[in-house]
Amino acid sequence: MKVILQRVLKSSVEVEGAKVGTSEKGFCILAGISPKDTEQSLTKMVEKIANLRVFEDENGKMNLSLLDINGTLLIVSQFTLLADCSHGRRPSFINAGDPQKAKELFDLFVEKFKKMNIPVQTGVFGADMLVTIYNDGPATFILESE
Repeated sequence: MKVILQRVLKSSVEVEGAKVGTSEKGFCILAGISPKDTEQSLTKMVEKIANLRVFEDENGKMNLSLLDINGTLLIVSQFTLLADCSHGRRPSFINAGDPQKAKELFDLFVEKFKKMNIPVQTGVFGADMLVTIYNDGPATFILESE
């Protein structure tokens, strides 16, 4: 799994002109599922994201987690994160997971956050989406499972 984690003041996603998901202060997560991903690797990623101390405390230091600030999440599936651009001029998506299995794992990823009582909204898996991100900082982090 590869995740682009953006600390946001707010974010939203539209599909076919309709807003399908929003978040306030928290993270916008762009998530790519690989064939190597398992429930265990997703659990580790969820724990990492929920507890990563990248929100500012009263002294302006990155010292608070998503859980500490009662933040929200907007999670958008993005298989292009797993593109291999090392050869030629056209990306290869051989490293992206099978769409059916990837959707199951994506849904499980979302459910794991919900079980932690973190407010979560999503885009539509496999759809063409327009994502609006108000990156706070800007602060962007790249996380990868093993």
